[in-house]
Amino acid sequence: MKITRLVFSGLLLLGLALFPLLLPNPYYIHLLVVIGIYAILLFGLDIVVGYTGEISLGHAGLFGIGAYTAGIVFTTVGAPFWLALPAAIAVTAAFGAVLAMPALRVTGPYLAMVTLAFGTIVQILINEMDFLTRGPQGLQVLKPMLLEHRMTVVDFYYFTLASVLLALLVVHHTLKSYIGRSFEALRGSPVACDCMGVSVYRSKVLAFVMSAGFAGLAGGLYAFSEEYIAPSSFNFELAILFLLAVTLGGRKTRSGSVLGAAIVVLLPNLLSDIDLFRQLTVLIACLVAIGAGYAVLRTRTTLRQLTVPLVALAVFVIFAFTLEDIAEHRLSIFGLLILGVVYYLPDGIVGYLRALVKRFRPQWVPAHETIAEHGDAANVWSAPSCGAGGEPLLEASGIVMQFGGLKALNEVDLQVAAGRIHGLIGPNGSGKSTMMNVLTGIYTPTQGDISFAGQSIGGCTSSHIALRGVARTFQNVQLFGEMTAIENVMVGLTHTYELTLIDVVLRTGRYRRQEHEARVSAANLLDFVGLGDMHNEEARHLPYGKQRLLEIARALALSPSLLLLDEPAAGIPPADLPELTAMIRKIREHGIAVVLIEHHMDLVMGVCDRISVLDFGQKIAEGAAGEIQSDPRVIAAYLGGEATAQPA
Repeated sequence: MKITRLVFSGLLLLGLALFPLLLPNPYYIHLLVVIGIYAILLFGLDIVVGYTGEISLGHAGLFGIGAYTAGIVFTTVGAPFWLALPAAIAVTAAFGAVLAMPALRVTGPYLAMVTLAFGTIVQILINEMDFLTRGPQGLQVLKPMLLEHRMTVVDFYYFTLASVLLALLVVHHTLKSYIGRSFEALRGSPVACDCMGVSVYRSKVLAFVMSAGFAGLAGGLYAFSEEYIAPSSFNFELAILFLLAVTLGGRKTRSGSVLGAAIVVLLPNLLSDIDLFRQLTVLIACLVAIGAGYAVLRTRTTLRQLTVPLVALAVFVIFAFTLEDIAEHRLSIFGLLILGVVYYLPDGIVGYLRALVKRFRPQWVPAHETIAEHGDAANVWSAPSCGAGGEPLLEASGIVMQFGGLKALNEVDLQVAAGRIHGLIGPNGSGKSTMMNVLTGIYTPTQGDISFAGQSIGGCTSSHIALRGVARTFQNVQLFGEMTAIENVMVGLTHTYELTLIDVVLRTGRYRRQEHEARVSAANLLDFVGLGDMHNEEARHLPYGKQRLLEIARALALSPSLLLLDEPAAGIPPADLPELTAMIRKIREHGIAVVLIEHHMDLVMGVCDRISVLDFGQKIAEGAAGEIQSDPRVIAAYLGGEATAQPA
């Protein structure tokens, strides 16, 4: 598989290198240059859209900022070409940090509107600041000098090709490292991402800054390629083209970015020739008809299931043969293409081809180190020393959590001893999960104080609390669904990396060593929870009970001193409960204190050293298992009836 990719990539690179010699047509060479420039921008846009899951319509504005920065520095300031491009990257990256600020507060369509407004404002400013940008007249930028020789179209083609390869190397190595896993985790669940010690704030800012940097590089190259830039070049239509390219080519793939760039560059040229467009429409219609026929004859697909795509194709064919000047309706065509791709090809063309290959070829899965090859299960992780067993580790006093007029927690005190299992039980709606969220920083308590290992953590962020040694699972599973099981656990090991961006990009020996150690630790943790044969299964495809176990393995990757388990037995078959019980006890044997929320009373009474009971946001009882079982207030809370004693 790897050899095939290398051979194909080598042949493709050789073909691109020989293209100007085999077809020395300046027009076609210029088209390839524009495709390369757009591909660089899409590498960055895919970080935001494909990896973090945000929708950005502001990259046309960032593209314009990069182009004008390079043009002004080179033409107006008179700086050399080798300074103009870095300046474009730096200035655009700074604007990317500004664009990241609203992304920390809004998501989805709201963020799309904010980024669209950003792009519109940039275009207006470029048009109005004529003292710097020359306004509507545009800015003329000559080809740069190289060793006292002005670059030709062919020279700039090779320079752009080298820039694409360099950008590809940087973005591929970065996104295939722990940084890329952090971005994917952010897309899967921002709450779980924070609770794994991966700061949502830092990850979003880094994603937007990196994405903007690539847009700045692409903009700088575009200014020198076109030799003339104007405000009208960076409009709303260009933003739609970029989004279409990422969606159509396929997110989270560099090949998808290149394919999408080629499509959006060639599509406008295609729309300018109505006869060629109609011929290709007929060809596509024939291919779809053949594919539909094959699906009906060789699979269980029925014509009724194909009604919608066939009707849509018929409407598109009628549309192509009805309009005379189809170029005027290109925005409508782009919109229809986006809708069609989102509906029928959610993973883009490259994603569809990958799924097609997997259907006819067994999936190639790389081998991972197992616990048998690297030590024993007793040394999978180590908990920090936080005092002898029995000494207070976590202390919460007078916790009040109020939502409007509702007090979910009312003056709750909780003390968890080091190396002990502390149960937290109560009826549904009693405030157990709210207490979990307060302890892990998801909620800031309205009143009260929380200290961990002798230091106050009240008001700290979830990522800070996690890195201090408090890990958790969730009542509703919060896994990173598109990532494999071993990648989920490796997100929890992000804190173990001590690398620079240079180490990541160049794949230094230090990077390879730390990546290897993290992968071995993740594999060992999966073996510990019984998922040793599911390393490469996507988390969303695991049975619900296995997802619960994967959450425990991911939480243990933080090497916590305190582990909060929120209903770990939910979804696990009754026959597997003894194994879960043994696992929780083994976690305690490693010196890790456990707070257990659970409705399986046999599990709670069997493993917990001490139990606290909540009811309507108040603690009504606390003690050993035997005391709790006989407490009339607990019996009243669970079974109804009158309590014979006042709440504590």
